[in-house]
Amino acid sequence: MDIFKNDIDGGKAFDWGRTSSDYAKFRDIYPPVFFGKVAERGICVKGQKVLDIGTGTGVVPRNMYKYGAEWTGSDISENQIAQAKSLAEANGMKIDFVVSAAEDLDFPDESFDVITACQCFFYFDYDKVIPKLAKLLKKGGRLVILFMAWLPDDDKLAGESEKLVLKYNPKWTGGGYTRKPVFVPEIANEYFDVEYDEDYDLIVPFTRESWSGRMKACRGVGASMNEEEIAAWEKEHMEMLEKTPSDDLEILHHAAIVILRKK
Repeated sequence: MDIFKNDIDGGKAFDWGRTSSDYAKFRDIYPPVFFGKVAERGICVKGQKVLDIGTGTGVVPRNMYKYGAEWTGSDISENQIAQAKSLAEANGMKIDFVVSAAEDLDFPDESFDVITACQCFFYFDYDKVIPKLAKLLKKGGRLVILFMAWLPDDDKLAGESEKLVLKYNPKWTGGGYTRKPVFVPEIANEYFDVEYDEDYDLIVPFTRESWSGRMKACRGVGASMNEEEIAAWEKEHMEMLEKTPSDDLEILHHAAIVILRKK
């Protein structure tokens, strides 16, 4: 399903479903500490019902499944949900998945103790989704927003990879990330209080293949370029990576979390 937003990529269409296979293979990259910071605060654990919106291939529920919560994942893309179901089943995980835009979720009020959103919150219509999520949460329930991105100004390889994306897709606005806390829209203050927030740096390991795959599965490449552009970009990117001294790559990332408690 094509998505258009005027403030993203100059309104150029993108579709995560086009890159679902690469997304499933190469974007499950979050280190244990990323999810551990959620669980250590008693969130997404046994006895809780959790909804992960914009779940993609189910990265959050699959990685946090071991903590014992009862999970549901939702995503607007049928292809992403198909991959999520397949991966969960292959790992013996009982996770419910539904195809739905976050703004159109159809669950009874106060169905969930926690709602998570990882790497996706900026895609939503805040004026619609914030009141919706507040209704879906039980009293005192938490909305957990997570984000992680490479740092192109501080990591040379990440910066060079970004430049190559922009060579083929000049409208891509997903680059140039700098350290910042998770953005909380003003409307959220009507329904939630900030309970906790943190941001921190971390090193994420890759091989040449997995880093190229991670970049290919980003919005600026696999979700928006045509097949010829993707093939040309991938060839040039791998040629660039072959010049690295080792196949063991370490890419500097920045991660951020904010936990909002329903009023």
